[in-house]
Amino acid sequence: MKFPKFFRLSFFALLSVLLTTSCVSRQEIVYFQGLEEAEAKLEENTHKEGIKANDLLTISVAAAEQEAALPYNLPVVAAPQGGINMAMSINGRQQLQTYLVSKDGNIQFPQLGKLEVKGLGRQELSEKLEQQLEAYIQDPIVTVKIVNFEVSVLGEVNRPGTFTIEDGYISLPQALGLANDLSIYGRRDNVLVMREDNGKKTHAYLDLTDADVINSPYYYLQQNDVVYIEPNGPQRQSASYNRNASVYISIASVLVSLIVLIAR
Repeated sequence: MKFPKFFRLSFFALLSVLLTTSCVSRQEIVYFQGLEEAEAKLEENTHKEGIKANDLLTISVAAAEQEAALPYNLPVVAAPQGGINMAMSINGRQQLQTYLVSKDGNIQFPQLGKLEVKGLGRQELSEKLEQQLEAYIQDPIVTVKIVNFEVSVLGEVNRPGTFTIEDGYISLPQALGLANDLSIYGRRDNVLVMREDNGKKTHAYLDLTDADVINSPYYYLQQNDVVYIEPNGPQRQSASYNRNASVYISIASVLVSLIVLIAR
């Protein structure tokens, strides 16, 4: 039995589509595969957020007698028109002035003078200040925050950008969450994290589909880290697609039709 030419062409067209369409496997998409095995290797969360040069810190001191703590809190100074000072403002409300960590890793603190803070975690610095302030005020409570902690997420994510992290603590999945996750076109097995530590630039490629990523020193991000999501193969190919191709195809179709008509 001989099928009409139309059905034969339709059959071959459908077959071509099926052959060129590939299924995406679970291994390519699902995050943290083999989580139980990875957690067994993870003996202890050793992440430590060390204070670095050029960090901006807010340090607030509280006590049962608040007046005794006032000399240890920097005053709030309004920013001049058209200028910037070291006071932070959130939603129009002025906040504490900040301490800029020097290149040597020091700050100047009221009464206590120069303090070395580089490499300390926020909690460690709080405890250090509380111990030294006990000589001047009773039961001091010190709160330290890093207010210029930022990470950037670029590439194939749904909302790329630079994000300020208020508590100075963020993991790679949390940063991707701020960017509304990877798009369907992003590679999950080759996520680039770029970092600068003590003037030295380093980087690592992480595989989000492998749960062992939680053991990487790049799993917890540091200040000014940049995360880049590489586009997958089809997306890279589409970038080279000629936008005028549809016009050329239309012209070619018209020419073919004319040739067929003339040939008849």
